[in-house]
Amino acid sequence: MSALDTIERLGNKLPDPATLFLVGALGVIALSEIAVRLDWSVEKRGTREVREQVLGADGAPLIDAATQQPVTRAVLDPATGQVAREAFSQPLAPRSLLSSEGAHFALASLVDNFKAFPPLAVVLVGMLGIGLAERVGLIGVLLRAALGSAPPALLTPVVVFLGVSSSLATDAGYVVLPPVAAALYAAAGRSPLAGIAASIAGVAAGFSANLLPSGIDTIMMGFSTAAARLVAPQYEVTATANLYFMQASTILLTAVGWFVTARWVEPRLAAQGVAAPEASANATLSASEKRGLGAASVAFAVLAALLVAAVAIEGAPLHGAAGNNPKWVAAIVPLMFVMFFVPGLAYGFRAGTLKNDRDAARLLGESMAAMGPYIVLAFFAAQFIEYFRWSGLGEMLAIAGGAVLTRADLPAPLLLACFIVLVTAANLSISSMSAKYAFFAPVFVPMFMQVGISPELTQAAYRVGDSITNCITPLNPYLVISLVLMQRYAPKSGLGTLVAMMLPYSLAFLATWTLLLVAWVVLGIPLGPGAPLWFAPGQ
Repeated sequence: MSALDTIERLGNKLPDPATLFLVGALGVIALSEIAVRLDWSVEKRGTREVREQVLGADGAPLIDAATQQPVTRAVLDPATGQVAREAFSQPLAPRSLLSSEGAHFALASLVDNFKAFPPLAVVLVGMLGIGLAERVGLIGVLLRAALGSAPPALLTPVVVFLGVSSSLATDAGYVVLPPVAAALYAAAGRSPLAGIAASIAGVAAGFSANLLPSGIDTIMMGFSTAAARLVAPQYEVTATANLYFMQASTILLTAVGWFVTARWVEPRLAAQGVAAPEASANATLSASEKRGLGAASVAFAVLAALLVAAVAIEGAPLHGAAGNNPKWVAAIVPLMFVMFFVPGLAYGFRAGTLKNDRDAARLLGESMAAMGPYIVLAFFAAQFIEYFRWSGLGEMLAIAGGAVLTRADLPAPLLLACFIVLVTAANLSISSMSAKYAFFAPVFVPMFMQVGISPELTQAAYRVGDSITNCITPLNPYLVISLVLMQRYAPKSGLGTLVAMMLPYSLAFLATWTLLLVAWVVLGIPLGPGAPLWFAPGQ
């Protein structure tokens, strides 16, 4: 049995991700009891603000009416004028979820854990707009129109670039791009398998990259925020946390995908004698699709103008900053919803895929129905993370792991490169991006925070490792679609054919994308608006 067969056999035996989180939550419950019985503890060291009690006119301490706690305020350092800080050290001990108090928390917080789960609402809101645009046909038409207008000499970079960018519409690129790319390559006298390979490289191996924030960003920010709060309770990761890095990644992956296709993949396929494609697979738009695309373009242009005005004009709703971030960053998820929803409506009514408001409501319902598995996953993931937090095991593991990493004294780029390789290997057996990160984030985000690596940087490294093996893992369900398409042109093609064709992309993306992240860290470039590379432990 081949290694790929072994991976496929073992991967298929894994339970559903929701079941994995249920088992994980039960495991945390058991581990918390073991930790208490074995008297586990760690020492937490750091710095904190120096605070003093606020006194009333009568000299007595003021009491907060809501919390019944003394009111305090930060003390300023007279030498610097900044808030004074002091070193502290305190022991941390676990709490058992099998104790009376722990069992009450596990039951009483069940609903609140789900409601407060950071990724839940932002993902559902963002996917409403994207889902409508996809279901009325706008996303598919945009991809086909872009491919159809590409000059023959630039066909490969356009295919790869559109594949990477298609993650805006989640998985639509897997369905739309490969057949159109195959047809265009065949029409240009080139192997259609090369078109399939270039499109899959962009869609799958470059899945996390994009020029604009996507649904991926909203999913990742929620898990990163929940994990970061195990160490820093007020920490907030935004949907634009990796924007600059992913924009640069899009350009890099397009260039690397173009090079790999031209240098290795296409020469190998050129002499294979592949049959001509069916006439139905083409990039020509119908009259109704052109009308819809025109209406969507006008709607998008109007929205873009309004957005620019709202950001640029003083006193406008999105002008200026809110805290450490620009106001538009805090509103990025609602903005994503509007920027997809309104053009989607315009396209649907003009192209005839929407007849009335009932059609729109039905498609929105279908978008939410498609998110059903994610909602189930979120319920169990929320319990797992909150049990991890309440028991104290999350913070204790982060401190202990951080101490090990500190003693190892490995440079941050090497730690991140090792993490990327770990995620890459895990992706071969667990293909779900969100399911893996929900497991990885509560462990690695706080652990890396202990050695000064920000949650945003850990998230960026995860996204690199999670993407590059998507095009070769047998557990990616969309590869079956690509394999069936390949067999139209090369009937004897099998999974081995597909993996052999895509492996050069995975290896090239692994090397170059990791080097880009390392260079980003060395140069000290922010990952996104207000997204730092480093975290100060104890702050």
